[in-house]
Amino acid sequence: MSATIADTHVFDVREDNFEAEVLQASLTTPILVDFWATWCGPCKTLGPMLEKLAAEFNGAFRLAKVDVDKSQQLAAMFGIRSIPTVMLVKDGQIADGFAGALPEGQLREFLLRHVQPLDGAETAPAEVIETPEDAINRIQQAIAAAPEQAELKLDLALALMRAGQADAAEAELAALPANLATDARAVRLRSQLDLARALKDAPLLPELQQRVQADGSDWAARDLLGVRLLLEGEAEAGLDQFLAILEKARDWNDDQAKKRLLAAFATLDDAELVGRYRRKMASLLF
Repeated sequence: MSATIADTHVFDVREDNFEAEVLQASLTTPILVDFWATWCGPCKTLGPMLEKLAAEFNGAFRLAKVDVDKSQQLAAMFGIRSIPTVMLVKDGQIADGFAGALPEGQLREFLLRHVQPLDGAETAPAEVIETPEDAINRIQQAIAAAPEQAELKLDLALALMRAGQADAAEAELAALPANLATDARAVRLRSQLDLARALKDAPLLPELQQRVQADGSDWAARDLLGVRLLLEGEAEAGLDQFLAILEKARDWNDDQAKKRLLAAFATLDDAELVGRYRRKMASLLF
């Protein structure tokens, strides 16, 4: 690798230097691998943000750029089905990753879960948090500019779900091409939609909470309360409702509490939380 590349936080890799510059190098410094292409619209949005963060983190991680057109074997080896796709490699192993162009604030949150900026790093300005509605508008504009980018439609479906527009999200999900229908994010969204359907015509959160407080054995209310909490971002509280049913009325409504827990696990990306509640569920079942 040239001295110029060695002195920067961003570099290009291909098959011939991937093992040395990514796998081996990750034993000492985490490497963020960006799979991209020149024709990919979202890549043009994501790439500059990743490079900015690489400079901001001041060497806490290095950014490896993989042009999938020039390195098709690498893309195939990592099972890349849509771009941009980003993977974080630490200690020679894939530690985390995501697909699609995330807002800068979410990118920074992703990185901070794994690395901390080194001394001398730039102080990050306060981030404007993107609302779900803002995300929908941004993605719709990207689709208008690059309608051939099918992965943007998956991004739109996810944003619609975050905005509470389940019907619209389901319509976008149903229209995805076959190669994206099995994407991990699409599978997760499908599970979220299954849970959201349970809330059709259901009481609002305060009423459900009052019903459960008045009668802890109101399993129907407790079940819907768990779903509402889960979909509103209070995952642990929602899972606790399903566990309470499983503990006291395991067979209620054809083992619905167990089914709810399994569906919830499929929607969550917090591996530690899912593992903890899987063990709790197993202790009640076996």
